[in-house]
Formats: sequence, structure tokens, C-alpha cells
Amino acid sequence: MSLKLGFVGFGEAGSHIAKGLAAAGLTGLAAYDIHAFDVTAKGETIRQRAAESGTRLVQSNAELAAAANVLLSVVTANSAEQAASQIAPHLNASHIYADLNSVSPGTKQRIDAIIRQSGARSVEVAVMAPVPPYLHKAPMLLNGPAAPALAALLVPYGMKFQVINDKPGVAAATKMCRSVIVKGIESLVMESMLASTYYGADNRVWASLDETFPGMNWKKLADYVVGRVAVHGERRAREMEEVCATLEEAGVAPTMSRAIVERMDWSVEQGMREKWGAEGPKTYAEVAEFVRQTAPA
Repeated sequence: MSLKLGFVGFGEAGSHIAKGLAAAGLTGLAAYDIHAFDVTAKGETIRQRAAESGTRLVQSNAELAAAANVLLSVVTANSAEQAASQIAPHLNASHIYADLNSVSPGTKQRIDAIIRQSGARSVEVAVMAPVPPYLHKAPMLLNGPAAPALAALLVPYGMKFQVINDKPGVAAATKMCRSVIVKGIESLVMESMLASTYYGADNRVWASLDETFPGMNWKKLADYVVGRVAVHGERRAREMEEVCATLEEAGVAPTMSRAIVERMDWSVEQGMREKWGAEGPKTYAEVAEFVRQTAPA
């Protein structure tokens, strides 16, 4: 099977994966994004990113399915199932459809059923690290009978896959349960930082934590995770809603995860993304000062 790769959605994750694959020598990339031809800043950004990776933007799901035999779905979490439903009528046995979105095991299972009903092969993918720093080399879990075939096509270009063959949803559950910890730490650091800087106690807090958890470098961690929340709060909030669904599917009350959604949505409401753009703040102190100036207690 020769590789013709297409992207369902071409936001930050998809465009960075495309950029890495293009640098690794993969050509003929295509993508369909509902905002690609909008006369907006978002549309302009998508077109610019496509040009950087040599990705051809197409105007419909049908055109994308005709242009590619391997499809990577990288849309927003709340659009993943809809995206699969919209492209499924255009798929056949020659296609592999890999869902990379951060959604619950139940959603992954429904997507798998939609794709298999079309005759195409479905692969469940869990992206286990932020894409931008790693580009196409972000570590990913692949699950399902077609996972080895997908790996055989993309590993030669440097993609980092761990192939498992378990019941549908296991890869997603791994990602979702990990996110309880990762996004939980981000939210806790954000709250601690906001209060400790108000009192001028932040450096003492980090020093104390360094003694309790050696090797973590909490001040450096705070700079990083607070910046990530400032820029990507919206995406994190929607992912954590999927985490809540994951826990509920397992019969676990998502008490802490709901609070994380609230904290992430709060960062969006403060206008942090608008303040710093895609690059984000360099230090947590910048965020603390911005919050003090724009939303005083």
C-alpha cells in the first residue's frame, strides 16, 4: 500500500504533524478543514501553515477521501465523532482512518464503529505528549487490528508509535486517565501561583516543594505549565470534559476533573490567549501580573 496522507482538520496539532512529516521527506499531503477558506485570521493561519508544509487544502470530505488513503483526524474533541460521520460516506476498504483526538473510550468506540461500517479500517490513537515541541514525533499509542499497517507506513518517516492490540478504548483510557494527573497538576500550580504571588510567597513555595519532591524544579515547571494553560485553556477544558465522560463510563465520579474544567475555562475567560497569542507568556509572573491588572480580587 503506497502512502497518500490526508488530515481531517488542520489546526495546531495537524499542521505541526504535517510540518514534521514534510521535513522528513513525505510529500503529497492534503487536508480538509472547515475553516481553511474563511476570510478570517483563523483561515489565514490555516492557509499559511499549509503552505509551510506543502499541504494541499481541499474543499470537501469527498475530495480529501479521493486524495488520500490514510487519514489522520485531528479536530477538536467535541467534533471528533461528527468529523468521522461526515467523511465516512466517502471511505472504502482502501482507506485507513486514524482518530488522534483526545476523547473518551466510549467516543473512540463509536468512531470505530462508524468507520468500520464504511468498509475502511479504523485505528484508535492516543497522543501522549503535546504535539508542537515534537511535531510528528510526539509519542502515540496505536490500538486495533489496523494499527500495525498504519505504523508500517508512518514509522519510516519518524513517527513514534507504540502498537497495542487490546479492546477498543484502551489507548484512549490511558490518555484520559493520564490527563487527570497532568491537567490536575497544571490547575493546582495555577491556583497556587496566583495566591502565592499575591502574598509574595511564591519562591518559598517552590523551594519547599523542591525539598518534598526532589528533581521536579517547581519554579521552572510553573513557568511552563502556567504558560500552557494560558495559551491552550480552551482545548484543555474540552479534553477534560472528555476525561469526565471517561470516568463516568467507568462508574467513577469526576469530582476533581470537573474542577479542572472550571479552572481551564476560567483561563479562557480572562483573555489570556488573546493577550499572548500562540507563543504564550514566558513566566508565571507575567500571568500573575496580567490577572492582577485585569481581574483584581
